[in-house]
Amino acid sequence: MKKIYILFLSCGLIGFSGCKKFVDVNQNPNSPTVVSEGLILSPVETSISSSLYAGNASNIVLEYMQVMALNQPYPNAGTYLMYNYDINGDWTTLYTTELNNLIVLTKKAQTNGNYNYSGISQILTAYCLGTGTDFWGDMPYSRAFQGIANLKPAYDTQKQIYASIQTLLDAGIADIAKNSGTAPGADDFYYGGNMAAWTRLAHTLKARYYMHLTKAPGNTAAGQAQLALTELANGMASTSDDMRMTYTGSAGTENPFQQDFISSATMILNTTFVDGFKTRNDPRLSKMVAPATETGLYTGRTIGLDGIGDLETYSRPSDYYAGIGANVYMATYEEALFTKAEATYYVSGYAAAAPIYQLAINTHMTRMGVSSADAATYIASRALTSSNALELIIEEKGIPNFLSTETWVDWRRTGYPPLTKVLNALSDIPRRLLYPQVEETSNPQAVQSAKLTDRLWWDAAQ
Repeated sequence: MKKIYILFLSCGLIGFSGCKKFVDVNQNPNSPTVVSEGLILSPVETSISSSLYAGNASNIVLEYMQVMALNQPYPNAGTYLMYNYDINGDWTTLYTTELNNLIVLTKKAQTNGNYNYSGISQILTAYCLGTGTDFWGDMPYSRAFQGIANLKPAYDTQKQIYASIQTLLDAGIADIAKNSGTAPGADDFYYGGNMAAWTRLAHTLKARYYMHLTKAPGNTAAGQAQLALTELANGMASTSDDMRMTYTGSAGTENPFQQDFISSATMILNTTFVDGFKTRNDPRLSKMVAPATETGLYTGRTIGLDGIGDLETYSRPSDYYAGIGANVYMATYEEALFTKAEATYYVSGYAAAAPIYQLAINTHMTRMGVSSADAATYIASRALTSSNALELIIEEKGIPNFLSTETWVDWRRTGYPPLTKVLNALSDIPRRLLYPQVEETSNPQAVQSAKLTDRLWWDAAQ
């Protein structure tokens, strides 16, 4: 259970239906209904980090990717048990807390001429839509957020959502370029008002979402890769460009992953993830994984076991990623480099991709405090060839991205890293999330019958 509680500004309508404006009431001068852009931005950024990137749905996905495991007997989420109501809160938070407030923020900022804020809000809207559509597929967007004027909007197709993502990112870049009106400062938890960094993030996200469509109907990997490379030329330039949220570690502001892995949550790391470091002779094992408290060993739990083990005999993430005051990294320079390496591979071959791939690994090794000699030895052992290039690029990308649901996107579109379904699995490995019960009740749509193993539009069978 997360301990970060925020006073959100949404109108609180159930499901996806947003408000056109703040509720019209007799105004009390001691309780204003008109707030500044910064008072909307800060809690939305917190929610995106804590509830979207590191929330319940994300944790379930990381069980599918065999990174996390519950110390509970099967059946559970890790063995692909899901009920529609399990995901109610994730959908409602995405729509009423995040997207609704971002729509309000964009309109408010543009009306006031504060285009830095509207640029940010459109970039974050694209990020939220991208995460949501990669969970569920078709979603309400273009006909949503009209309040009581349309409580049951038809869904946009995933193809339409992806087009909207790119349009939003372009609009965000254009608004920031106007350099007009009030600029954010401390109210921007991600970049502290560094608008150049926001622009670089937007270009990097454009590349990310172009690469998601490498096997989408009507697209080619080479074509999407060229689009991505064009954006990456203006994208993240160093680790200082990371999209990250800083947590102080004080009561109520703990890193959300620290809260996921506390003993009362019964969440630990999975055997597949932990043992991968040993198989690769990866020097990041001790940097990214904490030894089990009782044994001092690096031990994950196998999903699907019948019994319950002693929590303190299993490993959790290191303090760098899951310490009480650790940062949460939602998009990183390493991801940008691996994206560039994959795109270069499609366009120019593995030899051209190799130096970019090596830089990506070395950048993460440096972040983790691995010596240059150990990094060089490891990189040499993971050299690209014509037969292994895509597999290694995606596998290595997944190491710094291990707490990101981008790993699930990459697995669905490339098949890497190779996974087999877990012990006592109830189905094949899921390729989407179920639509939430709250949405089925309030806005029935034909697509809501989708099963966990059904493919999304961009996840076309090859």
